[in-house]
Amino acid sequence: MKFKNLMMAIILVTIVTGSYAQTPLKEFKAGSIFYVSLPDYMSRTVGLNSAATFQYKNAVKDVYGFVIIDDKEEMALADLKYGSINEFFEDFTKDFLEGEDKRKLSKPVYEKKGDLNFAECDASYFDKDADAEIYYHVGVVETKTAFYKVLSWALLENKEKFKADFQSILYSVKD
Repeated sequence: MKFKNLMMAIILVTIVTGSYAQTPLKEFKAGSIFYVSLPDYMSRTVGLNSAATFQYKNAVKDVYGFVIIDDKEEMALADLKYGSINEFFEDFTKDFLEGEDKRKLSKPVYEKKGDLNFAECDASYFDKDADAEIYYHVGVVETKTAFYKVLSWALLENKEKFKADFQSILYSVKD
């Protein structure tokens, strides 16, 4: 009798377990790993931009920046598809600093290095709170999987002092 009850219990457990089986799972990669190099005088930080994946600064030199990733697969899910880095960059910069006093944007420069596409321009505006003109180096890196927006800034009077470093940061991005 005990053997019969044990067998019934095993059969019952097998049936119940089988009825809760799920469909097969499909694995997804979430998030991105990328690399960026900073000048020795800059360090990683937080609090500059809530959408940024990576942020950097040197408060003493009054220079700041961040990187925002736009994953191409996620953008496609939202019905956003760009045919080129030119199209993405123009769409991104058309509203950049819109409505700010003394807003200026230079003509973009496009470059290809290996498998990566780069776009960059200079932007500036008058910041009322800081009572100063601010210079932005605006860049985008296109890889096979993502667009990386790289924004670095300082006071406009320090543009020539930091622009080469800002460009080095932009051209160091890779995934």
